[in-house]
Amino acid sequence: MIRILTERLLIRDHKPEDLNGYHCLISDRMTMFFLPDLLSDSLSCSEKSLSDAVYEASLGKSRSKFFFGIFLKTGEYVGEVGYTAFSRDREGRMSVHLGYFILREYWGRGIMTEAVQAVVDYAFDHGDVVKIETGCLMDNRGSERVMVKSGFTREAIKKRHQFLGEKWMDRVEYGIAKEMN
Repeated sequence: MIRILTERLLIRDHKPEDLNGYHCLISDRMTMFFLPDLLSDSLSCSEKSLSDAVYEASLGKSRSKFFFGIFLKTGEYVGEVGYTAFSRDREGRMSVHLGYFILREYWGRGIMTEAVQAVVDYAFDHGDVVKIETGCLMDNRGSERVMVKSGFTREAIKKRHQFLGEKWMDRVEYGIAKEMN
């Protein structure tokens, strides 16, 4: 089981008992506004999603999805952060896509930036990751702020990328690469 500790947080692989907090997060329409494909409409849907994350954690070296729960050190569940491999070289090094979201009551406290920085460090130091990509719709200013504060560089703008909330929205893409000798 992967466990990452920061000053305020425990970031870890999921357990089945994480279901209630996880469901509260992914069933909240406001929190998931920019991620409608991940929005859950039932506890059973959330349970299926969580069980997929628990299963991935059991795969060891063949694992390609690293989905972590974010918890305050006092035990409260606050959100999600993780990455999925989309490309591997012959030595097994990966390029990955990073994603994250957090319960509304924790927005604006720097928690997600702390979690993202810790997961980036983990991925580069222990996860055979050489490149991390992420992005968001341009209207999602909080998410973009996390990327910038975490050291990512803007790499692209995709015009009229997604129809959401009765309008076409642009998407910004960010990336960070591991420094290699």
